[in-house]
Amino acid sequence: MVYNGISSFKFHWLLALCVLIAVSPPGAAAQERPSVDLPILFDTRERIARPDLSGIVRLRFLTTVDFPPFNFIDQTGKLAGFHVDLIREICRELALTDKCQVQAVTFPELEKALLDGNGEAVAAGVAVTAQLRERFVFSRPFMRLPARFAVARKTAPAGETAAALYGKRVGVIAGSAHQAMLGTFFPRIQPEAFPDRAALLAALKDGKVDGVFGDGLQLAFWTNGTDSAGCCRLFDGPYLSELFLGEGLAIMVRKQDAVLAEAIDHALLALSRNGRLQEIYLRYFPINLYGG
Repeated sequence: MVYNGISSFKFHWLLALCVLIAVSPPGAAAQERPSVDLPILFDTRERIARPDLSGIVRLRFLTTVDFPPFNFIDQTGKLAGFHVDLIREICRELALTDKCQVQAVTFPELEKALLDGNGEAVAAGVAVTAQLRERFVFSRPFMRLPARFAVARKTAPAGETAAALYGKRVGVIAGSAHQAMLGTFFPRIQPEAFPDRAALLAALKDGKVDGVFGDGLQLAFWTNGTDSAGCCRLFDGPYLSELFLGEGLAIMVRKQDAVLAEAIDHALLALSRNGRLQEIYLRYFPINLYGG
């Protein structure tokens, strides 16, 4: 998956979303939340032709139930999340709504289910790798999860860019892609490695480091959740790197279904251009991963 330990902050994501709904009058959230400039993944001048899909009898998307806020079981017992809403919009854009289905399996079952023909596409946070590209085709990425810094509010550095952390101690998880990224992007920052996320965040909360650097999604929900007790905030960024963080979230199909991948790219371009992709993002990310 895109990152590990997703279940550890499932409750905090749901709590953050509930708080957003609770403090906003009906219909206000979509109107009052600020616009978010998502990383540009499609050139608006680009044209991706919609291939002939008349031969498609049904289009089954496979996902999981344990990757919130991307896919999860909601309070009514229904499958929900960013991926689920995105699938619906893709099917609508391709005029295939009546042929679309969403099915949930466990993460380890995704590849086999797709290869065995139990679905036509996977939308579940599968990390794109060279090994997977040998067996599958991927759509264009529709979201990239950034790396972010977080600092304590009481001892925030003097400045609002990473330069304010030069020479200071910044925690990272030992052996992680973020540790390698920090050393490459910011060689003047003094890294301090921790064995896991819990130890990393405890060190920031207790003032043992001047900041931390890690997965922007996890840091966003932690800094705005109950566990942080309001101690800390996101700082600078976002930082994106295909080398260290991968290509981003994409939809996976079988090699023989490359035409379907082209059709999905066509739909993603349209959703990016008409603003629907941003609307779905705002629905599930009340905390801006790409802003302050």
